[in-house]
Amino acid sequence: MTIAITAIVAVLLVAIDQVSKLLVLNNLKDADPVTVIDGFIQFRYVENTGAAFGIFSNNTWALSVFTGIVIILGIIFLATGKLKNKVEYSAVILMLAGGVGNLIDRVFRHYVVDFIEYTFMDYAVFNFADICVTVGAVLIVLAVIVETIKEKKPEDGENNE
Repeated sequence: MTIAITAIVAVLLVAIDQVSKLLVLNNLKDADPVTVIDGFIQFRYVENTGAAFGIFSNNTWALSVFTGIVIILGIIFLATGKLKNKVEYSAVILMLAGGVGNLIDRVFRHYVVDFIEYTFMDYAVFNFADICVTVGAVLIVLAVIVETIKEKKPEDGENNE
């Protein structure tokens, strides 16, 4: 049952990413940016041939291979049961879904569709898949920190001298 739920959640996240990108392609590709919240966020069509913040631009093939390897490793982590808790499990699902969403773009479009832009600061334009990867990565870091604190915390009855 867990495998089915995992697959459904991952597919839904990838679908949200791809549908949002199709909406952007159909409505913003040759249009002016659309203000969502004035002075805070807008939607602006950007073709990103690189990774986060446009690094490794024009290296779509290498980024696709790297992303594919990371996706395979994530699936192995899920399948082997080595993840310690639901937070880590959820984090890996988020990162996998985001990776798959952007990999679909790289393979079929040869660039990633980015469209979410903060207007109150100079920051990269990003997409839903990027949000999934980022939230997943933050959750993993937090889970590791919490687990480390738990391991170092003396158990009840232990002498703390």
